[in-house]
Amino acid sequence: MFMSGCVSTALDVADKANQPINASLVSDMGRRKMTPADPILIRIFKDESELEIWKRNRSGRYALLKTFPMCRWSGKLGPKTRNGDRQAPEGFYQVSAGMMNPNSQYYLSFNLGYPNKLESAFGYSGEALMVHGACSSSGCFALTDAGVAEIYSVVREAIRGGQSSFQVQAFPFRMTPENMAKNRNSPNFDFWKNLKQGYDNFEVTGRPPKISYCGGRYVFDAEFEGGDPRDPLASCPPVLNSENGAVAARDDADARKTEALVASGATIEAHAYSDGGMHPSFRKLLQSRGAAALAKKTSLDEVPISRPEAALADPHSPSE
Repeated sequence: MFMSGCVSTALDVADKANQPINASLVSDMGRRKMTPADPILIRIFKDESELEIWKRNRSGRYALLKTFPMCRWSGKLGPKTRNGDRQAPEGFYQVSAGMMNPNSQYYLSFNLGYPNKLESAFGYSGEALMVHGACSSSGCFALTDAGVAEIYSVVREAIRGGQSSFQVQAFPFRMTPENMAKNRNSPNFDFWKNLKQGYDNFEVTGRPPKISYCGGRYVFDAEFEGGDPRDPLASCPPVLNSENGAVAARDDADARKTEALVASGATIEAHAYSDGGMHPSFRKLLQSRGAAALAKKTSLDEVPISRPEAALADPHSPSE
């Protein structure tokens, strides 16, 4: 029986979930003072169709390890709100070992944990929203089989190293003043400003922010009187710790730059997707090889994959 979302009944696992981390990536970790067992964090950007793996280094900060081009995501920029809307989610998620799926119909996958506590409070619905292979998406983030296998191997070793769960941050686009200015007229703009607070927090501190929910929004790195709020929609209780000055300064500076860009009239209007997106490298493959080729296991050397030292189709999934 086919489940909703992007995962199906179990297939033979074979050795796909136990593939070792690519040797060149292990070398990259060594150069960046990381080990395979060090904790990770994942960031996803819809508009750019990219997925980033960040890893904690010897200093205790997280650094970018590798950027993967996404083969497919469906829907439009904006959050997922209901089952069947074909939207890939946006927000902050926590993925535990039990959410890793070596039996996925889409080669390998992990569940994002949508809806999170805030989304559930809003009454948002949907299930089995995944990062997976097969280059086919209906509400999920899809890579090639080879791409998701490499990501899976890095995640697996971090979990084996003692990381009980890892944070996934899913954004509509890179949260720059330019992109905020381009998308200023979206009905999702206030929501995106809230996401940007978490984006800025990680960019400044180099550490995954602690996520809380109150006042119908995400709150980052806050310690509340009486502990974390239980009702994500209730007003926020008094905060015990002071605001991070560096994070606040960045947020204020970016807000001023966004306002200046809008006032100048020089901003370019945001691109309106009819349905989702695909990294430019895969669009080239789509033109030269056709959609069927993208659904197969694509070798990593067939698709350009960004590395930190470098400058950084029609859907056919029948569900969600």
